[in-house]
Amino acid sequence: MTQLNNLILVKASIYLLKTEEGGRASGIKTGYRSDHVFEKPKNINDFKSYGGQINFDDQEFFYPGEVKIVTVKFLRNPIVEQFLKAGQKWYIYEGPRFIGEGEILEI
Repeated sequence: MTQLNNLILVKASIYLLKTEEGGRASGIKTGYRSDHVFEKPKNINDFKSYGGQINFDDQEFFYPGEVKIVTVKFLRNPIVEQFLKAGQKWYIYEGPRFIGEGEILEI
């Protein structure tokens, strides 16, 4: 697990939902901060999310419908650390709106 001060860095594959699938209408830039949910909620109004920053280097924008290999920075937190393992899948939200999915490739 790469740790930098209070940060944990993971390499992940991210898919941003297409607009027709309920995703964003516009792309995101590197440094985008979203809510990350590791356990699918039974009730959409009752989920625990953790902040994370999505970074990528090879283009300016990452658009809905695309899959990209990125680095996600999480604040070190024992609750988040239990989910951070290769193969872990999770959900990406923008507030209450589901906008993408991720899978950890390496830590």
